[in-house]
Amino acid sequence: MWGWLLPLLVALIGGVLRFVRLGEPDSLVFDETYYVKDAYSYLQSGYEREWPEGADESFNAGNPGVILGTADYVVHPPVGKWMIAFGMALFGADSPFGWRFSAAVVGTISILIVALIAQRLFGSAALGAAAGLLLAVDGHHLVHSRTSLLDVFLMFWVLVGFAALVLDRDHARRRLAAKLAALARERGRPTRDQLLYGPWLGWRPWRIAAGVALGLALGTKWSALPYIAVFGLMTVLWDMGARRTAGIKHWVRGAVVRDGLQAFASIVPLALVTYVASWAGWFLSSDAYNRQWAADNPNPAWDWVPGPLRSLAEYHRSAYSFHQGLSSEHPYEATAWSWLVLGRPTSFHYESEGLTCGASDCSQAVNVVGNPIIWWAAALSLIVVLLFWAGRRDWRAGAILAGVAAGYLPWFLYPDRTMFFFYAIVFEPFLILALVYVLGLVLGRAGHPAWRRRTGIVLVGAFVTLAVLVSAFFLPIWTSETIPYDQWRLRMWMPSWI
Repeated sequence: MWGWLLPLLVALIGGVLRFVRLGEPDSLVFDETYYVKDAYSYLQSGYEREWPEGADESFNAGNPGVILGTADYVVHPPVGKWMIAFGMALFGADSPFGWRFSAAVVGTISILIVALIAQRLFGSAALGAAAGLLLAVDGHHLVHSRTSLLDVFLMFWVLVGFAALVLDRDHARRRLAAKLAALARERGRPTRDQLLYGPWLGWRPWRIAAGVALGLALGTKWSALPYIAVFGLMTVLWDMGARRTAGIKHWVRGAVVRDGLQAFASIVPLALVTYVASWAGWFLSSDAYNRQWAADNPNPAWDWVPGPLRSLAEYHRSAYSFHQGLSSEHPYEATAWSWLVLGRPTSFHYESEGLTCGASDCSQAVNVVGNPIIWWAAALSLIVVLLFWAGRRDWRAGAILAGVAAGYLPWFLYPDRTMFFFYAIVFEPFLILALVYVLGLVLGRAGHPAWRRRTGIVLVGAFVTLAVLVSAFFLPIWTSETIPYDQWRLRMWMPSWI
């Protein structure tokens, strides 16, 4: 009972934080100017269209009809924008609540998923609830869940894919045990030949679900691509470990031959098919950007490729070149080195004119700064998790590190590219899991002496309480509350936050 009640409770807390005053600010903020208007365009045409100068003012005033009829060139895939469009279809394009609704929904559901994953990894309903609560009250995740940028949807689908693979791991190990037990019942024990490579485990529905989820992540942002590679390798390594534990002699080859090829087919091609299908609106149109490129640029050597696919390939070549050359200066750009220590958080919104708050100077802000207690502790926890993975080969530590590495390390390959701290949202759930991994070590096991358990409970409880109190302190600058300027300044703990 507690295994469901506690995760649902922390998800409810997170939902309240995300949905209350979701319409504030009541105007487009930061990159909402691109993605919300693109989502409205999807509702009208199924693809992106251009907007005139001053379109934000018209859109904020509830008049999105100023959209132009010409196709627009964009460099991000459709899935996240379709998800934003869903909320707008429900509540109207003139409603800030409507255009942020989907972000709040997936943000809330992701809290529940993290709580359930942590409960499975650490075998504790309390630690699962702690993971969900820490994610629920962290400002970085909270702001993303209250703002319609693509990154929160990217995080969601990556997390769904990871959860599906964890379920697949459990399912595969149970099936392997059942098949070996059946062989043992037939002859008293499996034969030597049967233990050379082990049995084929059959179709893996959770792995297929992971392939679809990762395809939807890729259809949100291309930065999901490393997750497809890393998670695909991770699930094969899990199969190797299961066969080795079961006494399979050639456990590496057995996992690769019996399950590895199926793993590849279930994840990589399926993710690619899902990705291409997400462009359905573009395919069904006749005048979307680059839609007729193949017809305008005939090439006999490539006539065997359908024209729409050739046009889409050219579109992707152009978008890749754009991303490679993206190095313009921005006041809130932050190198990947600074992300874990909150070196340069992004300001999504700041207003000081025409506000009343009982003081001479007032501020209204949406700062994408994480809870420092949570983020700094999580950064240190990664060291502990790395040591436990290297020293004890703990699969849980390896899975957590895989989730962080796939979302974080690729950014170091592009030191000249303009990047922002808010990109870190994709691997934040894994940072939370790393932190809770260490909290579990502090808490101790059930077999430890009573005094050790009491001490662990006090320390873990004190840390979570402190994190919640710090979040309460920062809440006004995460949710666009109007406060005195000196109160806003009090929350700028480092000069680089301003």
